[in-house]
Amino acid sequence: MSEHSEKRRYCDTCQRPMSACICKFTCATDNQVRVLVLQHPTEVKQTKGTVGLLAQSLSNIEVIVGEDFSDNEQVNQFIEANQPCYLLYPNENAQVLGQFTDGDKQTPKSLILLDGTWKKAYRMFQLSKNLHQLPSVVLPEGIECLYQIRKTSKKQALSSYEACVNALALLEQDQAKYQNMLDNFIKFNEFQLSFTPSHHHSSTKGE
Repeated sequence: MSEHSEKRRYCDTCQRPMSACICKFTCATDNQVRVLVLQHPTEVKQTKGTVGLLAQSLSNIEVIVGEDFSDNEQVNQFIEANQPCYLLYPNENAQVLGQFTDGDKQTPKSLILLDGTWKKAYRMFQLSKNLHQLPSVVLPEGIECLYQIRKTSKKQALSSYEACVNALALLEQDQAKYQNMLDNFIKFNEFQLSFTPSHHHSSTKGE
């Protein structure tokens, strides 16, 4: 099979060209805290996005696409059926994960996160009134960002994959369980970078 025809074939699972298939980086993980990702429409076909890999790896995860989820029946049912439900979002009332004192928070049953640029995630939160009632949490400072594909000037800006995995590790108090997912993410990141022109240039330069 020619290289050209190989590129035209798409993986049935990750929906990417076979030459860019990311399925080998999935890591089947049985998360106890259920995850709901609210994804901005512009992220759905974003090749640099990480939610696809996240969805293939976690056993208890849903992804819903939209911008205003206030009257989204699927989202509202998820929130109602999976209490207590936390929102991973840095608003002014957010508490730092791993720093709750006894009695501050109930053990969560579910976690919601917003997938989009900072600006789009902010708009999604502002529009979605049903999210305002949820307790908000943030990750502690100092978590290393492994994601080099999409750059941002925001401090401690993690990809949706990293943010979710680190949050689950803290909520379930089981870092070892999620370490394989983080290890695979490093490989995924290197694989994605291999398609960038700057990477090819630096590789050629070092030969």
